[in-house]
Amino acid sequence: MVIKVLAIGDIGNIVRTLTKFTKKSKIHLIQYPKDGSGVFTYYDDVETFENWKVLDNIKKINAIKDDYDICLTIGSERLPYLADLNYIGYYLGRDIDVPRWIKNSAEEWNTEPLFRFNFFERRFYWNAFKNAVAHVAGMWQFEYLQRYTDEGINNAGIPIDTTEFNPQVKPIDTKKEKFVFFSPNRFEKFRGTDLLWEAIKLCKSDFEIVMVDYPRSNTQEDRDFRKKLVETKPSQVKLIQPIKRSEIARYYRYADAVIANLFIGTFEMVGLESVMCGTPVIQYTDRKKKIIVNGKAIESPFVPFSKDPKDIAEVIDKIVESRKFRDELFKKEYEFVDQVANPEKCAEWWDNLFEELVNKHKTINKNSSKISVKLRMYGFLIANRLYLDKIRKISSLFK
Repeated sequence: MVIKVLAIGDIGNIVRTLTKFTKKSKIHLIQYPKDGSGVFTYYDDVETFENWKVLDNIKKINAIKDDYDICLTIGSERLPYLADLNYIGYYLGRDIDVPRWIKNSAEEWNTEPLFRFNFFERRFYWNAFKNAVAHVAGMWQFEYLQRYTDEGINNAGIPIDTTEFNPQVKPIDTKKEKFVFFSPNRFEKFRGTDLLWEAIKLCKSDFEIVMVDYPRSNTQEDRDFRKKLVETKPSQVKLIQPIKRSEIARYYRYADAVIANLFIGTFEMVGLESVMCGTPVIQYTDRKKKIIVNGKAIESPFVPFSKDPKDIAEVIDKIVESRKFRDELFKKEYEFVDQVANPEKCAEWWDNLFEELVNKHKTINKNSSKISVKLRMYGFLIANRLYLDKIRKISSLFK
């Protein structure tokens, strides 16, 4: 029997990749509407909700849910909770390190809250989180997941679509005059862009860094941080306009090496995709952070093992000046990436989890009482009305 999975939301196109490689499961993905940097980071071949209106989205889900056996959600449990589904919460970023159920929730490295939800909203999102039949996270996200549940599943496997990221991809047709790094990371403290700026000042080698100038900024603090970085940009850095997701592999292939996240201390999509394309990566690794794949702990070879700008600069210079160092580093990186990002292995893990949960819960419908489902919806709408009224009151002060 083929297990039919309704997936709501995606980050890093991970679910889109799984749709191609699962064998025991068939996944249908519905993504949220494209906005901001999503216009560039989402693919065009994925179905999206027509708008952000919750009632419209619930209506769409209710019309098709009986065709599926279980739900997988990324980004927020709101929709499957309101639709009364049995769903798996999969956490890949701010949905768990800055949860909506915490008052004035902010990232640990920022002071300005990302969410300012009222009590009723926070209560709603906490109930939605608890209602999931399973919680899955890996890498640094699992550390945060453990704060809210003792039953979280730790799996750091991140599937990379090897049909789109591989050494056969044709590089962009641009002439190189010196060693070129490519970095598609946003200008954020979370990405370590300020650390890179400091490291560049200490470098002795000759190189160029091609960086993508993505527009996303969530808070005023983020915008101020980005503005300062743009104003102090080193001469080695060349900014380019945002590029389509379908083109990014060509830039990985064009570059001599890629600079990924220098702050968080564990691997992300950029590093994995680059290596799959045959390009070595610089990415900070915090060896205290555990990486669990298929129940086994493995160590990351990505360097440096410190986010001190001096150590970052040393690795940059080695990458530029030593072909032997690059080749040896890439060999270790590829062996690691094949363990954590092999799409067939990742898909097999998810196939097994879907099968286990479907055998346990039998149907996608949670079958809560009609009254409790209505109360969820009324509670959500009332909570948001309170929030909207608060916005209107604040806005009226500036008229």
